[in-house]
Amino acid sequence: MNRKKEQDCLEPAALVRTEAAALEALAIRLEGPMAADFDHAVELILHCGQTNGRVVVTGMGKSGIIAQKIAATLSSTGSPALFLHPAEAVHGDLGVLMPGDVVVALSASGETEEILRLLATLKRKGDALVSLCCRLDSTLAQASDVALDCSVEREACALNLAPTASTTAMLALGDALAIAVSLRKGFRAEDFAELHPGGKLGKQLAKVRDLMHGGDDVPVVTPATAMTDVIFEMSSKKLGMTTVQEDGKLLGVISDGDLRRLLEREGGAALSRTAGEAMNAHPRTIAATELAAKALAILEERKITSLVVADSRQNVLGVVHLHDLWGVELI
Repeated sequence: MNRKKEQDCLEPAALVRTEAAALEALAIRLEGPMAADFDHAVELILHCGQTNGRVVVTGMGKSGIIAQKIAATLSSTGSPALFLHPAEAVHGDLGVLMPGDVVVALSASGETEEILRLLATLKRKGDALVSLCCRLDSTLAQASDVALDCSVEREACALNLAPTASTTAMLALGDALAIAVSLRKGFRAEDFAELHPGGKLGKQLAKVRDLMHGGDDVPVVTPATAMTDVIFEMSSKKLGMTTVQEDGKLLGVISDGDLRRLLEREGGAALSRTAGEAMNAHPRTIAATELAAKALAILEERKITSLVVADSRQNVLGVVHLHDLWGVELI
């Protein structure tokens, strides 16, 4: 390679395009010659999950780093998975393998010594083996139940040596496997939320019941409550509204906005009203099992700050306020 061509290969945009081209070629294979093998790999992972097996992902060096990420993605999308370091495996860690597991092995060459040393044990245990290789004629690919082709035209480095495009293809293929399995399992946003309880993502996928105000924190008046007492209840509970209930059943709500509009229309005479006369008798409610993101969408759509949480019989369970949803994003 002359100096100009070498410099061209080192341009950041050229490096990214090389990796993008590798992904496009992978996508074409997935739509064509590799489709049946990919489906077979998905079936193996689905079957192992149905028999309480796990996905054990292994790889050395850069492939090992990608393997760790694939294991994490599988676990977070409902397929129990773990990373097994192949060098440690032959020194006792093979004990983690259980009957019914599926091993996913990553090796660009398909000749990684540390992984090949595991083959005899894997065959003896009878665990299924799926490989992600750049050479389908390699020892690892030939020994696999399913070999998925991660080959690339070239690596995204001037020397065509550093694992770059090939590891990108492995990562994308691992993600595709994880998501395909999760879709086949019917994995839902609610299931995802159960596995991600912490941080911003946890709050985004939290249920309304996890964020609502309940019990004595819920503002409550009856239809006969005088407006002065309604105002006191709204002020003391600090949610900008109160529910109007009878025997625990929601009859309506009165918000700060409702009260303001009533005073504008009737002036001081509004204070002679009862809650039943002033309430909105058709308030929007939400179930406690809904995602917090849905509550946020309703609040934004209706331009309100609080939402009553009720069951199908209109029993009041709580109130969720806009402030409780800070950090939640619409999904």
